[in-house]
Amino acid sequence: MQFDLDQVDALLTTTRAVRRRLDLNRPVPDDVLYDCLRLAIQAPTGSNTQNWRWLVIRDEAKRAALADLYRRAGQGYLTDRVASLGPGTELHKVLDSSLFLVEHLHEVPVMVVPCILGEVDRGGWNAAALFGSIMPAMWSFQLALRSRGLGTCLTTLHLTFEAEARELLEIPERVTQAGLLPVAYTVGTDFRPADRRDHLPRHLEDHEALSQRDPWPSSTLTTVPVTNSDAGEQRNSRVLSSWAGSPSR
Repeated sequence: MQFDLDQVDALLTTTRAVRRRLDLNRPVPDDVLYDCLRLAIQAPTGSNTQNWRWLVIRDEAKRAALADLYRRAGQGYLTDRVASLGPGTELHKVLDSSLFLVEHLHEVPVMVVPCILGEVDRGGWNAAALFGSIMPAMWSFQLALRSRGLGTCLTTLHLTFEAEARELLEIPERVTQAGLLPVAYTVGTDFRPADRRDHLPRHLEDHEALSQRDPWPSSTLTTVPVTNSDAGEQRNSRVLSSWAGSPSR
């Protein structure tokens, strides 16, 4: 099998977090959405447990309720942060875009809540194993959307009120919500690669350093930026596979 590297590289470098350019008026067909989910679940999971579950929320009342949780968690903080930053800065643009999503999330035609069976325990490896079994599939889902003219962004603000979201979506105990993905077609598809160079520690800017095997120098840790991600019918909370029992294969 031979890949068109130009196309693959374009997909990997132009799949952006989309907020303002989500088309809030164009419906997202089920077949397109589920094609993307079927591709997403080819991603690896720990011990091949395939313990992901995907809630697809189309019901207007449930979308509005989730958007309200998101708004309660983020509107005050984002409004204050946007007001405190000078217009034109990169962070101002990102936070202003996030604030736009806060104000319009209820209008997105579809929301997807990826879940993973299990909870984070105190053991350090557990969190990595748990989220490492859902995050790759979430990124594959985003790539599949992009290749079909749709977009999304990983959001987590609604998890400030995780218990309320759990009750709203009837999610069982010991199941972890990994985020919320607002899904829509995008207004245009001309997304560009982001400039990442300035965000790399200096010792990683050459190929030799990228492959060095020595322990990470402690003096470089402060150069790595830390940011918040921002994050039928029964169609209102459709699940790709059932909560209990063996996962779909």
